[in-house]
Amino acid sequence: MGKVAVGATVVCAAAVCAASVYIVRRRMQSSGKWARVIEILRVLEEDCATPIAKLRQVADAMTVEMHAGLASEGGSKLKMLISYVDNLPSGEEHGFFYALDLGGTNFRVMRVLLGGKEGRVVKQEAKEVSIPPHLMTSGSDELFNFIAEALANFVATEGEDFHLPEGRQRELGFTFSFPVKQTSLSSGTLIKWTKGFSIEDTVGQDVVGELVKAMERVGLDMNVTALVNDTVGTLAGGRYYNPDVVAAVILGTGTNAAYVERAHAIPKWHGLLPKSGEMVINMEWGNFRSSHLPLTEYDHLLDFDSLNPGEQILEKIISGMFLGEILRRVLLKMADEAAFFGDSVPPKLRIPFIIRTPDMSAMHSDTSPDLKVVGSKLKDILEVPTTSLKMRKVVVSLCDIIASRGARLSAAGIYGILKKLGRDTPKDGETQKSVIAMDGGLFEHYTQFSECMESSLKELLGDEASGSVEVIHSNDGSGVGAALLAASHSQYLDDVSETS
Repeated sequence: MGKVAVGATVVCAAAVCAASVYIVRRRMQSSGKWARVIEILRVLEEDCATPIAKLRQVADAMTVEMHAGLASEGGSKLKMLISYVDNLPSGEEHGFFYALDLGGTNFRVMRVLLGGKEGRVVKQEAKEVSIPPHLMTSGSDELFNFIAEALANFVATEGEDFHLPEGRQRELGFTFSFPVKQTSLSSGTLIKWTKGFSIEDTVGQDVVGELVKAMERVGLDMNVTALVNDTVGTLAGGRYYNPDVVAAVILGTGTNAAYVERAHAIPKWHGLLPKSGEMVINMEWGNFRSSHLPLTEYDHLLDFDSLNPGEQILEKIISGMFLGEILRRVLLKMADEAAFFGDSVPPKLRIPFIIRTPDMSAMHSDTSPDLKVVGSKLKDILEVPTTSLKMRKVVVSLCDIIASRGARLSAAGIYGILKKLGRDTPKDGETQKSVIAMDGGLFEHYTQFSECMESSLKELLGDEASGSVEVIHSNDGSGVGAALLAASHSQYLDDVSETS
């Protein structure tokens, strides 16, 4: 019995020893995996770093590209498109004007009643219409007939407030958020459809002409005064309320900027110089790229996997469409290489764009002691049932790194525009104010992003110059802004000035 007892004791001791070794090894593995998580985090932070010196390099590169894009067509990654808007709203506009905003699977029709300096926007009415899916891939006539009929139905609901003087034609600002080669203020040929539209017989056609023909077919008498891009509309809306607005930036699903340039500073402009001496330039700044941009392995792979590799590089690192996707790619690397979510990778984490930027914003904004929002988002989106506090803290750190880079680069872009305009430094004896009109869900709803962008712009400008630069929210440029541009370029402007 003694030998059996001793043998059993030895076996038990060996088992305990083996268990201890296993536990120690697991802890070492766990420790090693966690070290890998921290290493991935550290490398990302280094690669996304935007010290002030780098931001200045990005701003200088932006200014150089702006000059090149204004000098000749195709001379820069920045298209620097001439908008033909040379007369921004002043606030003096009277009367009522229509807007049509076509930018996706829905479109909006709107009418705005303007009452001059005192009344401003007296009244506005709008209706949103969904485009039936089959019309997105049918013929040009079918799509524009549908839009014209909806516009005619909306016109038929005009109330007594919207009174058209005798002998006057209704006027419309048309926001068309697809790639267009603008040929005048009220004409532009479609370069290509995006956002799920595929109507071959519209490509190469004047989109205003297509709309006008459709309105004629439904018996609607309306003059399309202005064809505008939504960023130009945001600039118009901002200028209407504030004469110091010099530029507009949209930070939403995508990103773009427009600004007011001196007409004589546009070498590629061959027409007569406008009376105002100014011209609004649509930069299409999402396509900016530079060796100074801090790009990571995740950015390169995201670009490679995209529908337009090598294009829209700035947009892919600062806009709402992509911030959540960058976060997903980093988390996937942590899950693959460091078992961040346990022994298996959550299947949902392999689905591109499953983490949306609003989800990232919600996690980044979580101030609860146990980061409860982060835990619930990971559970709801990735179906990860439980996460530790230290895991949640890593996720918040990732959000901060990715969003801060985007916000600071946005600030560098704005600083580049101010440099191009000579508004980056205070002028002796001058108190020139420079206001940037902002719009887009990313700017409006992602508080950490917008606050970081504004503080970074102040850092770039310095205390003295930042006192004369202001960032404001200018809402609904694609709607009200288009109507305002129809007003500021009205065919009846001379009549108004004669009677005023």
